[in-house]
Amino acid sequence: MRILLLGAGGFIGRQILADLLRAGHKVVGVARETAALAGAFPEAEFIRCDLAQATRPDDWAAPLAGVEVVVNAAGLLRGRDLDAVHVAMPRALYAAAERAGVARVVLISAISARPDVATGYARSKLAGEAALRATALDWTILRPSLVYGEGSYGGTSLLRGLAALPLVVPVAGDGSFAFSPIHVRDLARTVRIACEGGVAPGQTLEPVGPETLSLRQLLARYRAWLGLGAARFVPVPLAIMRGLGRIGDALGDGPVSTTSLAQMVAGNAGDGAAFARAIGFAPRRLDAALRDRPAQVQDRWHARLFFLAPALQAVLAVMWLASAWLGLTHGSGPTGQLLRALGWPADWGPPLRIGASLADLAIAVQLLLGRSAARAAVVQLAVVGAYTLVIGMALPQLWFDPLGPLLKNLPIMVAIAIHGVIGDKH
Repeated sequence: MRILLLGAGGFIGRQILADLLRAGHKVVGVARETAALAGAFPEAEFIRCDLAQATRPDDWAAPLAGVEVVVNAAGLLRGRDLDAVHVAMPRALYAAAERAGVARVVLISAISARPDVATGYARSKLAGEAALRATALDWTILRPSLVYGEGSYGGTSLLRGLAALPLVVPVAGDGSFAFSPIHVRDLARTVRIACEGGVAPGQTLEPVGPETLSLRQLLARYRAWLGLGAARFVPVPLAIMRGLGRIGDALGDGPVSTTSLAQMVAGNAGDGAAFARAIGFAPRRLDAALRDRPAQVQDRWHARLFFLAPALQAVLAVMWLASAWLGLTHGSGPTGQLLRALGWPADWGPPLRIGASLADLAIAVQLLLGRSAARAAVVQLAVVGAYTLVIGMALPQLWFDPLGPLLKNLPIMVAIAIHGVIGDKH
């Protein structure tokens, strides 16, 4: 079959893509960035698309040509595009799919897509389900619980990061929040079965694993898997967690958000036995999945870097903001010294100082709000390298200054490069 897969670049989408290709299907993947995907999956076709902008049925006429099944695995946890990606875009897609004669649609929703969950994520996911149910298409809606597996994704990354913290493991509230985690490969297999007609149309299933675990149990198992010893839990009151979530909201992409916290509190448990009967196979248990894929040193790196990545981003942003402020308020003397050493006119001082400060401010904004840590790192390295080169040539004595005003740029550049590598989550 020819299958159109939205969200092909995500953690779940990549596993669905691999499973469908392994089964011999022709897959057309839709993602924001496709160059890396095309290299990793040469058998598939890819369409580069900003889903938040593809909200008209005509936007989907060409991608749906010859397509028999649509898999919508696209999703956002937060942000201004929730309604566009979860509701407006799918509504347009489904209208175009009806016109194109698509056989069926498989939608990846969420176990928390319920009217009683008051988050923008749950509300928009529920509205997206309603948009699909309102069509004449054959459909299957999948509401998975926590999805885990090779690599890392969303809440799984957070769990690993918490489990890898030194000394103690903080746990939200009393740690009793329930999850029925499902392995990503079992979810991908479920999607393939639904695509192939193995699930009667018009059903809403909850893909969950065979056991329900508390947050404490999940953290303890991940810490043991990472080889870091027994977990010593420290309860963190939910009021404090909500405060941290608001900070994460303000940062735009912090490790904790009010949405992720609300989703956790809402409950993520399901009936594993009922799901196994409905789908025709038994998903693996968490303990078995962890046993079969032992943790490597790279897993410990990732877990320990989870909180260090945003911390490094924050420190670098503060550095650029402080540099901008100090340049505007206290930079006249050093700028004049540099101009004299270079033999440049003194009246170049104010525009040079103000321009450099504004550039530092722009870098801080890019670092905090930009989509790509790698691109931000390239800009930062270019600017720090230029500063170091020019100042080092004009005032070489600074290389020997006991406080190391130039030597400090070398570890700063390394820190910038490290954030460029670990700062992007996709």
